[in-house]
Amino acid sequence: MSDNAESWDLIISSRRSLFRLGVKDLWRYRDLLFLFVRRDFVAFYKQTALGPVWFFLQPLFTMLVYILVFGKMAGISTDGLPRPLFYLAGITAWSYFSECLIKTSTVFKDNAAMFGKIYFPRLVVPFSIVISNLVRFGVQVLLLLLFMLYYSLQGALVSVSWNLIWFPVMVILMAMQGLGLGMIVSALTTRYRDLALLLNFGVQLLMFSTTVVYPLSSLSGKFYSIVSLNPLTHIMEGVRYSLFGAGTCTFSGMLYAFTASVVLLLVGIFMFNRVEKNFVDTI
Repeated sequence: MSDNAESWDLIISSRRSLFRLGVKDLWRYRDLLFLFVRRDFVAFYKQTALGPVWFFLQPLFTMLVYILVFGKMAGISTDGLPRPLFYLAGITAWSYFSECLIKTSTVFKDNAAMFGKIYFPRLVVPFSIVISNLVRFGVQVLLLLLFMLYYSLQGALVSVSWNLIWFPVMVILMAMQGLGLGMIVSALTTRYRDLALLLNFGVQLLMFSTTVVYPLSSLSGKFYSIVSLNPLTHIMEGVRYSLFGAGTCTFSGMLYAFTASVVLLLVGIFMFNRVEKNFVDTI
């Protein structure tokens, strides 16, 4: 090649590893990533009367329903924690996971027109969903901390300890599982549209097989074993352990949850990268 040959800072190729994470591409397109984050945040609440106040109202209303149904009527144990704290922690964590899963699962369908016109790393979109939901999650965590402060002043055995350092780990594991499962479903729905219709129902069933409204310690025998097979169960228990020092949190359970999160994320990236090459022809 001559000294005057052109050099390119970006080469688009049809052949690349299906397990390629594209971290460099995500960093290169970070402006677009945060533009999508802003779009998701603004578009959802732009024409609502209360706007971001729904960040607080949704978990509060859900918490009140859970207290009435599962606390007062069913009398389910809360591991010695005040019921509002127990349910609010589960609602906050589960909402983040479920929103990441549901919104990521429709990435190809919702962005088909844009994907077919311009090039950018497709992984930018699902990652932007995880980050935009993290903003909402952070606001709801502040609400949870206010409840913790209130019950602490009331004399309840609620205090912040060094266990809190594990809370970001639990959030990362939830994001990995929501992102991985969402990309798997998104890849499958390009051919099987029925999955999109079944997803919301499936998420509700998954919630009741996870320790969102009941602690793992309240189960025994076969039910304990079945619920323990769900990796999200150990993450929910880890969330309560990191915040309140309560919950059945074991090393084996967290290792299982970590392994499942990594596997789901890798499988999701593999299927997403495989489908993005020709999804326009099938969607």
